[in-house]
Amino acid sequence: MSLSQRQIKLITSLSKKKYRKQHGLFVAEGVKVVNELLASDLELSILFCTPDFNCDLQLNVEEVSENDLKKISTLKSPNKVLALFKIPESNLLDNKGITVALDAINDPGNLGTIIRLCDWYGIDQIVCSEDTVDCYNQKVIQSTMGSITRVTICYLDLPAYLATVQVPVYAADMHGENVYKSELPSAAVLVMGNEANGISKEVATAVSDFLTIPRFGTSQKTESLNVSTATAILLSEFKRNS
Repeated sequence: MSLSQRQIKLITSLSKKKYRKQHGLFVAEGVKVVNELLASDLELSILFCTPDFNCDLQLNVEEVSENDLKKISTLKSPNKVLALFKIPESNLLDNKGITVALDAINDPGNLGTIIRLCDWYGIDQIVCSEDTVDCYNQKVIQSTMGSITRVTICYLDLPAYLATVQVPVYAADMHGENVYKSELPSAAVLVMGNEANGISKEVATAVSDFLTIPRFGTSQKTESLNVSTATAILLSEFKRNS
């Protein structure tokens, strides 16, 4: 079956946040990612696949040619499958254990990696400022490799949220306390800031403790760590302490 122009227009429009919000849909590509999402509680809208894709679904599946798949794919080398899933409602969880808060994270790859890290370290929830990149951006979905189905992600007024939490609020900062010498609690919010500017002044007022990852290099000239790398190190320390 050939893709209709209407289908192509819908799928390509979902590269933009406003159309994902309008239609309540997002795109996932690739065998591993799509199979992870199919195995989750997410609701499938429609799946497009080449004839050699093994699929147990009986409904909402359309076989397409490799050429048709190229028309709707954003991958350099289109895979066997592309699917549209319905965007689920996201409800804020209680602050139990560690919650990661993201302040204006712009890069989809960084957000996707942080989602995977939270899945790895057993972090149930990420809260994002409203100007953080959309977690249903296709590049984010690809880089999570399915972890987005196991971590709750909420977008909200971050300073207002932090003002209400009943646990310590930590943030990464170059001038903070050495994380390797800190006694870290088992319940807290960890704030990670924008790739270029760090955390905003509004968010900083709600932070109770600042942490830094010390540089061990002899030159001491490296300006900073990538935000997802820093998140990995800090989460590891929180989990090790707890």
